[in-house]
Amino acid sequence: MIRARAIEKRFGRGPVLRDVSFDVERGGTLVVTGPNGSGKTTLMRIVAGLVAPSRGNLEVGVDRSKLGFLSHEPLVYRELTAVENLDLFGRLYRVPERRERIGMLLERFGLWEVRNERVSTYSRGMTQRLALCRTLLHESELLVLDEPFSALDEAGAALLDRELEELVGKRTLVLTTHDPARVERYTTSKLALA
Repeated sequence: MIRARAIEKRFGRGPVLRDVSFDVERGGTLVVTGPNGSGKTTLMRIVAGLVAPSRGNLEVGVDRSKLGFLSHEPLVYRELTAVENLDLFGRLYRVPERRERIGMLLERFGLWEVRNERVSTYSRGMTQRLALCRTLLHESELLVLDEPFSALDEAGAALLDRELEELVGKRTLVLTTHDPARVERYTTSKLALA
């Protein structure tokens, strides 16, 4: 699904990534770890096609319409409700039976009761749950998840654990985490950035 060779990224004179190479098989799970400032987010943005590498070669074996991306920013509209946000993204991705899919995701992620409230009234954890719904809405073949457990309480993290376990082998996952032990059971390959 993904083949990266000697990826480098520079912003100005400073290198963010140097000589990063990895492969991810279709249905595999790559976990990227490293301290803050090691380039994890930059690498996720490169894999998602949002940033071009300065050097190296990256091949992603899926059309961008089949890629789900979760970043540090939730990428949802705060002035819209959860339903309005997901309906907008569902129309953009041409999700079949989107209303049923939206309802199922909101129910699964514990947001059904607040589905018609503006996102601006949500806590950070609720907003992260909605961002996860947005990412999973169009049933992507490749999920690029940058710190998906960020801002989730224990119940939300357990819910995400179950969701990821269900996706293992069915989707290709690339995720960053500061807690690799949490995702160890379904990790097929690891990449540690310095």
